[in-house]
Amino acid sequence: MKFIKIKKRKPNRSLGGDIFIYILLILFGAFFVLPLVYSISSAFKPLDEIYLYPPRFFVNNPTFNNFQDLLVVMSSSYVPFTRYVFNTVLVTLVGTVGHLIIGSMAAYVLAKYDFPGSRTIFKIIQAAIMFNAYVLMIPTYLVLTGLGWVDTYLALIAPGLALPMGLFLMKQFMEQIPDALIEAAKIDGAKEGRTFIQIVMPNVKPAWLTVTIFSVQNLWNQKGQVYIYSEEYKMLPYALQQIMQGGVSRAGVGSAATMIVMMVPIIIFVLAESNILETMASSGIKE
Repeated sequence: MKFIKIKKRKPNRSLGGDIFIYILLILFGAFFVLPLVYSISSAFKPLDEIYLYPPRFFVNNPTFNNFQDLLVVMSSSYVPFTRYVFNTVLVTLVGTVGHLIIGSMAAYVLAKYDFPGSRTIFKIIQAAIMFNAYVLMIPTYLVLTGLGWVDTYLALIAPGLALPMGLFLMKQFMEQIPDALIEAAKIDGAKEGRTFIQIVMPNVKPAWLTVTIFSVQNLWNQKGQVYIYSEEYKMLPYALQQIMQGGVSRAGVGSAATMIVMMVPIIIFVLAESNILETMASSGIKE
């Protein structure tokens, strides 16, 4: 028996080319991370450093007074601060899970079943991606008013269940799954639901992790002031925005509020990034 020796493929770039690419990536990475570092630094600046001219990038005398003042201001409001946090967490959690379930099921049907009108539906989804959320604000308000959902949690959750980008991304990944794999599962006696949960969803892990990031970012940052009138249903970004409009004396509080709002999507992205890169590299089976 003879063994065939497989030659390891060498990259076409030279050592100088690799060094240039790494340097370029480091420069771009540093450029894009600067606003994040500046926002975090500003959250710990005392008021005199915030209005210092010329401005300083890093804080010299870090303080937690901005966060303490934020808690004091929020505790003195009509609605407790924990209520805004609860509303935001509830809407983000329910909306993200619902979007993953509905979007992945619809994507599975569009990717693996050929029925009359399927291509037309997918073209409508592609066209919906081009519309900005502000363009859809009035039609969404009219629909929610007709359903009687204005000034309820459903006004914030329901629009997030049907994001076209998530459905489009899930469908494109599901099309890479061989039909023979699904047919083999059905021959072995697996029902449609079991095939979807145990075979399809694990193979599109990069897609639903990415969809989770987009959905959390969209739901966490929404203010809902167009569809919500009662203070008890308003979201945390809206409450923090009202605090930031308090004038010069609340500039430090506004910096702390900005940091709090942006940290949750960033943390989720950092936690899911390694999984996305790993599954992108190791998954993606083809016929």
